[in-house]
Amino acid sequence: MNRLIRFLPVASLALAASLALPATSHAESLHTKVAQEQGLNLPQRGLSMAQVEQRYGAPLHKLPTRGGDSAKHPPINRWEYPNYIVYFERSHVIHSVITTSDTGAH
Repeated sequence: MNRLIRFLPVASLALAASLALPATSHAESLHTKVAQEQGLNLPQRGLSMAQVEQRYGAPLHKLPTRGGDSAKHPPINRWEYPNYIVYFERSHVIHSVITTSDTGAH
């Protein structure tokens, strides 16, 4: 019994450490992705669809619109470019995200 009592704190620390590793790894990859996005010339928030197409060219794909069923859920349009996706709320950019091998555009 004494041996079990001494083992439990060590086991719980090992378990906590193993659970924290994936979160740390994910946080690091997210931080890296954000840094990459900031270093690229991506369409900025507030640009219109016409401005994006004029400055960055036609997208590879204009993905199906999502939302738009109520005022609380405005239409979200997504345009896919070779290395990034541009998200529009109605007709203005709300975010641009680089694509990586582990993220799908669809």
